[in-house]
Amino acid sequence: MLVSAFLLAGLAVAQAAPVERNSLPIQIKSDQLVTDSAAKTATFSGKVSARQGDMTIYSDKVVISYGKANQEVEKVEAFGNVRIVQGNRHGEAGHAVYDNKGGKIVLDGGPKVYQGEDVIAGKVITYFIDEQKSVVTGGPEARVEATIHPKEKAKSGGVKP
Repeated sequence: MLVSAFLLAGLAVAQAAPVERNSLPIQIKSDQLVTDSAAKTATFSGKVSARQGDMTIYSDKVVISYGKANQEVEKVEAFGNVRIVQGNRHGEAGHAVYDNKGGKIVLDGGPKVYQGEDVIAGKVITYFIDEQKSVVTGGPEARVEATIHPKEKAKSGGVKP
């Protein structure tokens, strides 16, 4: 339960002004771009940074796959030295896939998610954005591990009991 709450807090999008995530522009910087109209892909490589709203993805390479209708983004796949940053939260992995239609991000290749000093790791970390739930799975080589630091209680100005 605590781990689930950590991930939800760690990856939840701010609710102050509800904005459809797909309506925000994606700003991408890289050393190179290769487009393939037939395959409906755009491949960015070399020190890639992709920003949408308050979230930024850094990696060695990002491949964006487009749908048949209206050139909408179906999938964003990041390869090598993947880092996802959102506020004081960040995730690291060797590989990540954002499935736009499924509304989920899957991190694998030694994934870890940090919020402040707290950290969670496993074989695969899947976050379902629209449902605000997450699943961390382990395996023989990578069991689920979590380190949660207790939060300091607010100090009262009153007399100690």
